[in-house]
This record gives sequence, C-alpha cells and structure tokens, in this order.
Amino acid sequence: MDGGLVTLEKNQGIAYVTLSRPDKYNALNFDMFKAIDKVIKQLQQDKQLRLVILSGAGGNFSSGLDVKSLNKDPSKALNLLFKWLPGNANLAQRVSLGWQRLPVPVIAVIEGICYGGGMQIVLGADIRIASDNAKLSIMEAKWGLVPDMAGLAGLRQLIGKDQALKLTYTAEVIDAEKAFAIGLVTEVSLEPMARAKALAEQIMQTSPDACAAIKLSINRSWTGSLRSLLSRESVSQVRLLLGKNRLIAALRQTKDPQKPYKNRKSWW
Repeated sequence: MDGGLVTLEKNQGIAYVTLSRPDKYNALNFDMFKAIDKVIKQLQQDKQLRLVILSGAGGNFSSGLDVKSLNKDPSKALNLLFKWLPGNANLAQRVSLGWQRLPVPVIAVIEGICYGGGMQIVLGADIRIASDNAKLSIMEAKWGLVPDMAGLAGLRQLIGKDQALKLTYTAEVIDAEKAFAIGLVTEVSLEPMARAKALAEQIMQTSPDACAAIKLSINRSWTGSLRSLLSRESVSQVRLLLGKNRLIAALRQTKDPQKPYKNRKSWW
C-alpha cells in the first residue's frame, strides 16, 4: 500500500507491518508518515487482530526523518505538524502514539539503526526486541530540534528522567546492550524477528479481551492517579466477566486447551 513505503501482511491474527524504504534506510518522508497513519487506522478496525509486529526492511529499522525531502517542500512539513488544538496529536505524533492506542499488543523488532523519528516510533510499541547489532539514538538535538513525535509518552514510562535528558541532550548513539541496561529496549536477541514471533505465540494463548484490557489499564494508569487506576481496573474486570472469552479462557485451562477465542469486543 501507499507506493510500498509501508507493507502490511496478516497471518493467523498477527499483522506484520514493515517500513519499506530500504535504499534510504527507511527514512521517514511525508508519504511514509501518511502510510503508517493509514495502517494504524486500518488495524484499529480489525476485530480479528491479535497482535502487531512492527519492523524495518533491509536490516535497519529507520534512520529517522528524511530532512532533505521535507526541505524541498516546506508545505509538507507544515502538514506534518499541523493540529487544530495544541493538545491534539498531529500526523507526526500519531505514528508513535497510534501504536499505544491500538487495543492489541505491539512488538517492535529493531535491527540495525534506529534513530530520531524511528526511535520515536518504536517508543510507541509495547515491547521492543533489538538485535545485537542495533544502534539507537534520540537524535533530534543534532539537527537543532526537540523530539516532538509523542515518543516521550512512552519514554517517561521506561527510563529515569536523568537518562532521558542525557540521551536527548547529547543525541548519543548507544548499542543494544546499553539500551537494554537502561530499560530502553525489552530484550536483545540474535534473532529478533524469530523471538518476536515466539513471544507473539505465547501472548496469543491468552484472551484477546484480557490483552486489550491489560494494555488499556496499564497505559492509562501508569502515570495516572490511584483513584483512576482503581476505577479502570474495576470497569475492565466487569466487562471481562460479562464476555465469552473469559469462559473460554477457563475452558482452555481445564477441559479444552485448543478451544478458539471469540473476536475482541469493540468497547476496547
């Protein structure tokens, strides 16, 4: 779709989303931003979807913003940043924040370089699995810019404030092991895609409604008040108790381990 800049393949409930501009290290031009946003909106409507695996083609995730392409057409840069209200998400922010808003687990597979805008995108994923040769950087300061793609929404839940400031101030490129040590990535693997698929199979043994409720509760409550956390947990639990997938989950644990789940409810 969209000139092949982003590919989407679905197989047995898993959506494989691939940034596909390998000759440019999957650098993000305006059309790629639109393509990512379009895929997220499409996935949002898919009730059969169980999980997303997000990756980059050609052995790299993304080198970040394609500055040259946007400099050639300043109107596209304006469209990228435009929003009606400051508190709304613009196109640049939706390609990171959109993954958090999907009601299914999102696993980012990080190979090769993952800089700037690419780093902002993977910060929107729930789980980040990096190859042992991955290089990561919050690189915006190098270009005289501030990170403005909503990656901070994920970053503040992962690492300490001092580490976030250090990485952002310096635009330092760090390897996968250091990223793991500070909590920027979830795991380091010699075969990150294979590991992502194995983890996906493990997650898919649980109820799609339970996964949706867990993601909603944790994402919204992580930095929220205790009162809102307690309220959200109670509401989610009632919804799960009223759904068929809770009964199926119990049967899978006792009499019928292979009984298929029903599609995820629309209220998540």
